[in-house]
Amino acid sequence: MHFHHHGYVSADPRVQAPAGIGLDRPQELPDEMDVLIVGSGPAGMIAAAQLAQFPEIHTRIIERRPGRLEVGQADGIQARSVETFQAFGFADEIINEAYRISEMTFWKPDPENPDHIVRTARPLDDEHGISEFPHLIVNQARVLDYFAEHMQRSPSRMSPDYGVEFLGLALEADHEHPVSVRVRHLTGTHEGQERTVRAKYVLGADGARSGVRAAIGRKLKGDQANHAWGVMDVLATTDFPDIRLKCAIQSRSGGNILHIPREGGHLFRMYVDLGEVAPNDGGKVRETSLDEVIAKANSILHPYTLDVKHVAWHSVYEVGHRMTDKFDDVPEEAAGTRAPRVFIAGDACHTHSAKAGQGMNVSMQDGFNLAWKLGQVLTGRSPESLLSTYSAERQTIAQNLIEFDKEWSALMAKKPEELDDPAAVEEFYVKTIEFPAGFMTQYEPSMITSTSEHQALAEGFMVGKRFKSAIVSRVCDSNPMHLGHHATADGRWRIYVFADSPAAGQDSALNGWAEWASTSPDSPVIRYTPEESDGDVIFDVKVIYQQNYREIEIPQVPEAFLPQVGPFELNYREKVFATGHGEDIFSERSVSRDGAVVIVRPDQYVAHVLPLEDTAALADFFSAIFSEPSA
Repeated sequence: MHFHHHGYVSADPRVQAPAGIGLDRPQELPDEMDVLIVGSGPAGMIAAAQLAQFPEIHTRIIERRPGRLEVGQADGIQARSVETFQAFGFADEIINEAYRISEMTFWKPDPENPDHIVRTARPLDDEHGISEFPHLIVNQARVLDYFAEHMQRSPSRMSPDYGVEFLGLALEADHEHPVSVRVRHLTGTHEGQERTVRAKYVLGADGARSGVRAAIGRKLKGDQANHAWGVMDVLATTDFPDIRLKCAIQSRSGGNILHIPREGGHLFRMYVDLGEVAPNDGGKVRETSLDEVIAKANSILHPYTLDVKHVAWHSVYEVGHRMTDKFDDVPEEAAGTRAPRVFIAGDACHTHSAKAGQGMNVSMQDGFNLAWKLGQVLTGRSPESLLSTYSAERQTIAQNLIEFDKEWSALMAKKPEELDDPAAVEEFYVKTIEFPAGFMTQYEPSMITSTSEHQALAEGFMVGKRFKSAIVSRVCDSNPMHLGHHATADGRWRIYVFADSPAAGQDSALNGWAEWASTSPDSPVIRYTPEESDGDVIFDVKVIYQQNYREIEIPQVPEAFLPQVGPFELNYREKVFATGHGEDIFSERSVSRDGAVVIVRPDQYVAHVLPLEDTAALADFFSAIFSEPSA
């Protein structure tokens, strides 16, 4: 952690000093604000947590519930989400309390006795090391708690406004706060009162029955539900041997179960196959009783038995795959002529089954994607056109998810005799593991993501995909650490400069780049960093040398990588890295020995790869994203 640069800190260093709106944040929902977020689910809370790092922006998040979520429907946390939690500072804490998935078992009818199930496969969850972080299971409510804590510790001192219901909205283009929002207070001293508040931007993260979505005329469209599942979180006694392992269970005639152990050592979740739903069912299947779901589970598990002692939560749902045509309020015919003012995220714009474990994970990436863009626009760093990239990027990802989930859901619903290959389910799981882990997202070229013209310089950092961390050695203190773990969710861009082969202090392309970055008026660091601010407030620039860390002396490192921070203008030495401790990031991530510049967006996705010598291309890239600072 980085602190003491403003003076000695003896209290919890995770609690940032209040600033901006955090100095005198209104306790009650005000009449006007910059951003109004509707819904405190995963998409809304991560967006609020990111915007909380912009104290000059007044953000509020309203929730119709009277308080925090207590029982969450989602529970699967993919490794990509844990990477994101690292940026928000709570990955280690949530890993410690979560259930960790390391293997998955597959059960099928016993060939010798088809009325019984037997274990047929047990693949590792991440055999090839897609991420250094694990696949977790933890209650959605705890994820939201951690984001709430992050908001409270932020300079903005943000917290949700509970007990406030969204009623509708309208746009008035000529107003400074053009989105007029009607709300109703459901609790507190204003209970029952309806009022109108105004915002510059609104994010609807209010679920599959989104009122914000309806207010902007968007509709969920797609496949109708045709298969039902009962889901239950239970405490039970059982002789089933794999009750503490994730399992896909197929029986001969009783249907299928997706079994998920939960955190805490005893709780587990079962998605129990209830079969096909008749077209004229009219939702009757949702009346299936808990006793029927438990009986069905026992039938599938035969010869094993399940004696349920306590039920924490249960539901019945039908699988459907639906998505809106856009994730903002700009009509197709107006695209490119005006910026969006209202956005939707998460279940408000895409729904699918729960069995791929993607709902909460993809929703959080929606909110993360949008929030830093709102931060840049509202602080005057970027033009409003940046906001149009949200719908363009996230709609494609949602469509890819739906296609994947259709295939996985169909496989999970089939009887063993309906499969062309008896091992089809486990083979699909192993073959596609990168997708449910959250790492198949690759953004197309846009104003914030370049082409892959220079990809050969850093093949392990694919343009458009998330920055895949690797271990480096920090020169100032010799500590080995993951390079990507220092990219906090603070809204800054990362510029990783991989040195060419000359040693520190020798003439090199790296030194030429550093001289340009710290002195040229074309350098984004010079051009877009506000005066009287820390040198790394907008761009976090780090250098990685090819040599062993013991061969690098800090006085030989260019000043571009030793920015002055805080009122005492202290040199920040923790941005200088090298190889060592048996690790070589250049080999691990196929980075050219001629050096490379890797630019990473605030949401951890690689935006560009460039040669050290092409400073003009780097300047041009950022000139399309950043606005000229006001005088």
